[in-house]
Amino acid sequence: MSPVRVEHKGSWVEVVLARPEKHNAIGIDTLSELIRVGQELRKDRDIRAVIIRAEGASFCSGLDIPGFMKKPTKMLSNFLRPLWRNTNNFQEVAWVWRRIPVPVIAVMHGRCYGAGVQIALAADFRFATPDCEMSIMEAKWGLIPDMSGTVSFREVMPLDVAKKLSMTAEVFSAEQGKAYGLVTETHADPLAAAHALVTEITTRSPDSVAATKFLFQRAWPASVNKAFCLERWYQLRLLLGRNQKQAVKAAQTKQPSTYGSRKVNC
Repeated sequence: MSPVRVEHKGSWVEVVLARPEKHNAIGIDTLSELIRVGQELRKDRDIRAVIIRAEGASFCSGLDIPGFMKKPTKMLSNFLRPLWRNTNNFQEVAWVWRRIPVPVIAVMHGRCYGAGVQIALAADFRFATPDCEMSIMEAKWGLIPDMSGTVSFREVMPLDVAKKLSMTAEVFSAEQGKAYGLVTETHADPLAAAHALVTEITTRSPDSVAATKFLFQRAWPASVNKAFCLERWYQLRLLLGRNQKQAVKAAQTKQPSTYGSRKVNC
């Protein structure tokens, strides 16, 4: 059985972590399969959103450290960075969701530790049950959060909080995670809330949504001049596209629009 399952739900896709007997710990197979799935979804110009969820009692209990320790050669090969990317596989398993030109929503429950937190932080939105347990768990193993967390954490919480949570491996609830900035919203049924958000977003132009995602990811840490340049660049691309004209027509007629395939892909 594959540790990752892809379910097509009409205009969106659900990526399901399917290793419930291990609380969806990220093993070697899960690592490579999540990267492969993310790369395939990036090429699909017709999907409108991605939801990452999990089977069983937990979203993800972190990296399967004992499993990796049994295969040191495999661990080393995943640690090395391919020449064509700025990430190694441990980083790409999270960062690949940042590269996808549609909104990505992580739906969290049970345990969300270590690698699970960093994968969720790479999503655009994080919906969780209030009692979901979270932890930047790497300190337990004498390690640091190195799965793109140094970029994701700085976007949502202060430096001192990131240091404290990473040095202590403190376990906290999703409600506290919301106060830290790690969780977008808490819901008794976070998957239903994710479906509602996806339904709303899919009424908008897929090019506008993609451009908004990439604009904010790139402009947020940039200089003022670079941010203004990015605004002009993405806006011009939208103005020259068919889907923007369809959005104007829908706004004027107050009727739902039928959009074409997404053109903005980066």
